[in-house]
Amino acid sequence: MEEVIQINGGNTLSGEVYVSGAKNSAVALIPATLMASNGEVTLKGLPNISDVETLVSLLEDLEIKTSLSNNTLTVNAENAENIPLPNEKVESLRASYYMMGAMLGRFKKVVIGQPGGCHLGPRPIDQHIKGFEALGAEVTNEHGALHLVAEELVGAKIFFDVVSVGATINVMLAASMAKGRTVLENVAREPEIIDVATLLNKMGANIKGAGTETIRIEGVESLNGASHTIIPDRIEAGSYISLAAAIGDEVKVKNVIPEHLEALFSKLEEAGVELEIDDDDVIVRRSEKLKPVQLKTQVYPGFATDLQQPITPLLFLADDTSKITETVYPARFRHIDELRRMNANVENKGGSVFIHPSTLSGTDVYASDLRAGFCLVIAGLMAEGTTTIYNIHHIMRGYSNIIKKLEQLGADIKLVERE
Repeated sequence: MEEVIQINGGNTLSGEVYVSGAKNSAVALIPATLMASNGEVTLKGLPNISDVETLVSLLEDLEIKTSLSNNTLTVNAENAENIPLPNEKVESLRASYYMMGAMLGRFKKVVIGQPGGCHLGPRPIDQHIKGFEALGAEVTNEHGALHLVAEELVGAKIFFDVVSVGATINVMLAASMAKGRTVLENVAREPEIIDVATLLNKMGANIKGAGTETIRIEGVESLNGASHTIIPDRIEAGSYISLAAAIGDEVKVKNVIPEHLEALFSKLEEAGVELEIDDDDVIVRRSEKLKPVQLKTQVYPGFATDLQQPITPLLFLADDTSKITETVYPARFRHIDELRRMNANVENKGGSVFIHPSTLSGTDVYASDLRAGFCLVIAGLMAEGTTTIYNIHHIMRGYSNIIKKLEQLGADIKLVERE
């Protein structure tokens, strides 16, 4: 038996939806907690997603005491044991690689399986390894597991060849417990990086410049317990805002940091979507006529690659052809074939998709990754008839309480068992 999402489309949505804590922060903050050799670390506002459960389980594999309840995680890693992690849990999510930086920082030795996650095309971890090696670690691949060993970590000046969120955070984790100063250049600037640096500094690290192109870190010998509330998930917020623009009447999206979504707001307003942006919420109102847009994904603060899929169904409602160009993950268009199953008129040409006005029809579709899954949810809500989405484990990895939230907005959506 397989669990699937079944949607009867056509309902106009209205009401309020509350954005959960940021997935892309949570998956780095949880590994960071193992670096505290004194006291407890408390993380508040975690999303209710499977990635969180998997990472908490990985901590427990290291004999770390954890308590997860009501979106709050308490971690006591004082007696953590450095146990190899070459298992299926690591392979189930890409962000398991943050265990490398955290364990290398604390233990100076890591044995861990290859990270997995969504299939978005080539996503090498060479910049992570480059950073670890610059700090003094020896990295080898033995029988499918990565071995990272350092007699000691020593601060270094590291220039990343490409801007990478994962490499920035991972090397920052390790460098926070290296000897001396580390300077990271050409780093990513995403809000989640600031969130992780904030927690580490609360734990006793000395990190400056997170959110800029250069991060400076003075290494410390040990880290301690602390309490931290995670930032709202800007991608979940952008996903629901895109959904509300496509199938909503008047929807309020709550717990939003608007500064994190300026590129999305710009494109939605260009298309003719009516937005009322407040300090921490956004009201989306129905637009009678939508105009086509052209957008290109970029690293932050540009248009997020994670939002190009959720915004796609909205563009079927425009009065002419829109164009999306993907520069971060050029292969990230596997949802297009599924949309075609739903009668979408969309072309994929050389790193761009051309989205023509279309009326969608419900059918069976398959989620190829997390954000593609939410794209199909929006398409199903817009479509005439019934849509059944398979491979929904991708969606459950990143969208907290998605069925309940959509039901509260008036969606006809449910989980069902299929053979």
